[in-house]
Amino acid sequence: MPAYVLLLAPSSNRVYAGLAPEITRAELEVLAAADAEGDGLVDVGTVQIAGVPYLRATFDRAAPPELLGRLSAAHAAFEVVGTRDGDLLRPVLITRPELLDDDLLTIPKYPGKTNEQLTRTLLNLTLASASVSRERDRPTSVLDPMAGRGTTLSCALALGCDAVGVEIDRREVEAYAAFLTTWLRRKNLKHRIDLHPLRRNGSHVADVLEAQLSPSREAYAAGERQHLTLYVADTLATADLLERRRVDVVVTDAPYGIHHGSRTSAGRGGPKAAAARDRSPAELLEAALPVWGSVLRAGGAVGIAWNTHGLPRADLAAMCVAAGLEVRDGGPWLRFAHRVDAGIRRDLLVAVKPR
Repeated sequence: MPAYVLLLAPSSNRVYAGLAPEITRAELEVLAAADAEGDGLVDVGTVQIAGVPYLRATFDRAAPPELLGRLSAAHAAFEVVGTRDGDLLRPVLITRPELLDDDLLTIPKYPGKTNEQLTRTLLNLTLASASVSRERDRPTSVLDPMAGRGTTLSCALALGCDAVGVEIDRREVEAYAAFLTTWLRRKNLKHRIDLHPLRRNGSHVADVLEAQLSPSREAYAAGERQHLTLYVADTLATADLLERRRVDVVVTDAPYGIHHGSRTSAGRGGPKAAAARDRSPAELLEAALPVWGSVLRAGGAVGIAWNTHGLPRADLAAMCVAAGLEVRDGGPWLRFAHRVDAGIRRDLLVAVKPR
């Protein structure tokens, strides 16, 4: 049976780099189970070759290059070739799904940024779980309802998706708008981008960052464009902001402290609200999940990264069930938890909206 080893990309976070082999192993198991051509996966584990960690995967036939290329931390792949003198590694071309350069994700550096490999893992898992995202007659739409400085939005754009975000802190949106504008210009990509007030029925609802872009000038001229919409607003106003619009997946890194919470009712949805943020992460997720579920297409999925020190997995799963979602559980789904620092143990959870 064909066997392959994957060299994993280095990570700027040393703690995450040490955990990446096990996280990527679980990721491969989930993606293979969801992929029509990935059912040939027989076994996957981690190995050390000359002191370097690799992921080793055995298939009952040649591995799909698209499957290996989708893995968040995959850097290079090699087929294991047995000889009389021992095993040799033969380089294998893997197919990458990214349409935009990876520095869209790696350039931004700021306190609290989620590791971009972890963001990609969560997005991969959520997309793989959403049957609606495989309907290829239109771009897949990704919503991050607590967008911060846009790591998830950038990851979605890089994979060719349309991106929608909601972020309560205007400064974060302005910082992302400035970065994205500069990045698009430096890459010489055709685009339109603007941060402006959103008015409905004569009232100022929110400020919104809107962008159109394409990976090439030819695609842009042909009207093949990706769209980004990022609202400056409270996440609990998401359904009101999107109105009748629906998304394929919701992917977000949940807040780790009360200072990331939503505002009191006087401040929801508007950019000028001055009310103090009043919800713990657990309370916020309990209130927000039904809102996020209401804008999700049937067959879509919600993916959440969160700190288990403040919210046990069983409690978050119960919140998802109460919101009408079906939690993916058991097997590899229970192997994504990892330590970030002394106060944060992050885990990933994906739940699907029934058709």
